[in-house]
Amino acid sequence: MLFNSLTFLVFFAIVFTLHRLMPSWTAQKRVLLAASYLFYAAWNPPYVAILLFSTTLDWWLARKIWQNAVPGQRKLLLLLSLLSNLGLLSFFKYGNFLLGNFRTALAAIGVIYQPPALDIILPIGISFYTFASLSYTIDVYRREVQGHWSFLDYALFVSFFPHLVAGPIVRAKQLLPQIVQPRQASRDQLGWGLVLVCFGLFSKVVMADNIFAPVVDQVFTDPAAHNVVDSWAAVLGFSGQIYFDFSGYTLCAIGLALCFGFEFPDNFRHPYGARGFSDFWRRWHITLSTWLRDYLYIPLGGSRKGKRRTYIDLALTMLIGGLWHGASWMFVLWGGLHGLYLAIERWLRENFSRHAPPGDGQPKPQIILTLFTFLVVSLTWIPFRAPDVRAAGNVFMGLFRFRSFSAVDLLSMLPVYIAIAITVRWHIALRDSSLEAQFSRLGTVAQTSVLGLCLVTLFLCSGGDERAFIYFQF
Repeated sequence: MLFNSLTFLVFFAIVFTLHRLMPSWTAQKRVLLAASYLFYAAWNPPYVAILLFSTTLDWWLARKIWQNAVPGQRKLLLLLSLLSNLGLLSFFKYGNFLLGNFRTALAAIGVIYQPPALDIILPIGISFYTFASLSYTIDVYRREVQGHWSFLDYALFVSFFPHLVAGPIVRAKQLLPQIVQPRQASRDQLGWGLVLVCFGLFSKVVMADNIFAPVVDQVFTDPAAHNVVDSWAAVLGFSGQIYFDFSGYTLCAIGLALCFGFEFPDNFRHPYGARGFSDFWRRWHITLSTWLRDYLYIPLGGSRKGKRRTYIDLALTMLIGGLWHGASWMFVLWGGLHGLYLAIERWLRENFSRHAPPGDGQPKPQIILTLFTFLVVSLTWIPFRAPDVRAAGNVFMGLFRFRSFSAVDLLSMLPVYIAIAITVRWHIALRDSSLEAQFSRLGTVAQTSVLGLCLVTLFLCSGGDERAFIYFQF
């Protein structure tokens, strides 16, 4: 059930109406919980059992951890939660990947092994709700969150449909206190929530699917057949596609939650206006990067165990972050490259920041740094998008393949170049602002015009191929 579908529009209207008609807060939460499980069942009904099992186990283990005062027993219970969640995630997400690599390794030493096909279908959203659930048991173990929530409250926290399948990764400390207290969206919250949904759908349907995706798909399908103009359009276009696709989903999720009175954390803050790679990760998929920081990088030692260990921890965190995105060495390569960038940036800052030239804080060097960051990030999206190393290499070589013949229609490429230029300029100009602040500064006429334009273009671009959000596969 896609946010950008008529089916979801009907689903949301029914759920919102039933939620408002319920006489008590408990009844309203039951409506939301039932709707969330129905929403998940629409993808693959049998996998509801996995979601329910994971939810029940972590709820029970967290209560035991909270009630237990014996350190060794508490650690054992936490370990059981970690092994259960990561075991399920590893089997469904990495089972085929691990089996294939094991077979390849045996073949390299002359052993032919043909295991039966696992034919594992990845449960949608398993990476997101697993991380949300893990954050709860870890925080209860750390005594940062209480562990005596009712099953209804905890189950709704895990499965609440706006964030269930593609985030943002909302933590228990952020959402559970909101679930406990009765709430109903105010007129302002409901209005702004619907505006965010409109902006999110515009980002997905118009920007990601209609402007960027056609060129990206054409070039990445046969990268060796395209010249420098085509290839740059595809590389820069994928930067635009993945941003508008994923940030569009996030805007929809935040807006839908706000319609019920719940507030989700931001997941994007103008990432293509970042000045450096650490700044980029403070702005891109914020809920994942902060999760990896708090539950992986810092526990590994962070920057507390010397420079060499810091670089190792950075690299390991980003490699795991890459692997979180999918069972492919291409994602590992993508994560490893970002780990390398962060390590180099840290080394440069430690060794040369004290000797920075006087003009380092002036606008011109900042713009150069921003454009350099965007260029490198865009090039690093190549292994993220390409299916294998050969395809990635062909795309990269295409950036320098000077041919007079262009295989992509100019009328398709021109909007890509214009749109990505406007996007980067917009991110640079508004890097320290928010969408809500900017929209609130507009007058009523301007606000109405912007929304009207979004709705008209949505109508004109709808009715074709309904593409799933890119991050649904993770």
